[in-house]
Amino acid sequence: MSEQDRPELRQAIEEIAGSGFLGVSLRVHDERGEWAGSAGAAQLGGAAKPPVDGHVRIGSNTKTFIATVVLQLVAEGRIGLDTPAAGHLPGAGLDERITVRMLLQHTSGVFNFSGEVGDDGTVVPGIPVPYLGTGEEWVANRFRTYSPGELVRLAAARPLRFEPGTGWSYSNTNYVLARLLIEKVTGRSLAEELPRRILGPLGLSGTVVPDASPEIPEPHARAYFRYEDAGVPKTIDVTRHNPSWISAGGDLISTTRDLHTFIAALNGGGLLPAGLLAEMRTPCPTGLPDMGYGLGVFLLNGGTLVSHNGATVGHAALMYSTPDGRKTLTAALNCVDDAGMSVAAAFRNAQQRLVEAVFGGGPGAAGRDTAG
Repeated sequence: MSEQDRPELRQAIEEIAGSGFLGVSLRVHDERGEWAGSAGAAQLGGAAKPPVDGHVRIGSNTKTFIATVVLQLVAEGRIGLDTPAAGHLPGAGLDERITVRMLLQHTSGVFNFSGEVGDDGTVVPGIPVPYLGTGEEWVANRFRTYSPGELVRLAAARPLRFEPGTGWSYSNTNYVLARLLIEKVTGRSLAEELPRRILGPLGLSGTVVPDASPEIPEPHARAYFRYEDAGVPKTIDVTRHNPSWISAGGDLISTTRDLHTFIAALNGGGLLPAGLLAEMRTPCPTGLPDMGYGLGVFLLNGGTLVSHNGATVGHAALMYSTPDGRKTLTAALNCVDDAGMSVAAAFRNAQQRLVEAVFGGGPGAAGRDTAG
């Protein structure tokens, strides 16, 4: 389908590209077919648009992939959804009350290794990340390798945010623990298991488990970070960085085409048995007031949209689907990020603008994730 056939989508991405982002690429599958286009710039000072199906660091969209693999292991009887995660990970320092379900739905209370903001606004730092006042330190250490175990140990040394199962708090640690759970149960690394279970069967040739590699496949738009170095403003290219600092909380690289194929297959019943897909899309009772969180997915508009979005220092990705998988929106964005997350409002507006253009109405789109 040509771009001329969908002027409302062209207008939407042009508006987004001029509202705080360098560039955006969009892919839509609906009753009118497939539409893909891009707007803005692939790099600072450049005239070329972002590649329509370029690679992007997808941030917390990673969590939906991880949750799907865990639920496949539940379907095989190798993991119990409501059994203590510590039974599989005895060395992780987990409270015995924390179940696998609590990890996937963010109700474990486990400290977020990438830092937390308390209810009173107090910042409790974790490892250096681009945000929460540690941006300059992150820049200096952006090629350092963190092991998943190191991240989990840091989190385990901090008190629980609440008693397991009694609250909801978005924590990247939950999904690093889920990664370790997958690796312990299968005896294979995530870089082996994800291709075996999802990437290979679905033909997701553009999706990469980077581990500690700073590389991102061509083609891709550039990602930037703005910060102060001894009081002097600087903007640097951070397209290459070691993503082990976020690990399975948000390290995957993908494309809008692969994200469409994945979320359509997931919601269409191609990856999980019907009962576990229903569990995945059941909001936890202690979640957010304006949207639900199931097991690795957000439920919007009363469950009429299934979504996860993600952002990780200068790159962001959107992924929305109807419950039957027949109508999807996937997008990639690149920007100049900063320690104060000044692009956060633009990110929320971009989500809202695209969802309205594709699905109509305006659900409370999932907000920008802090680090991942």
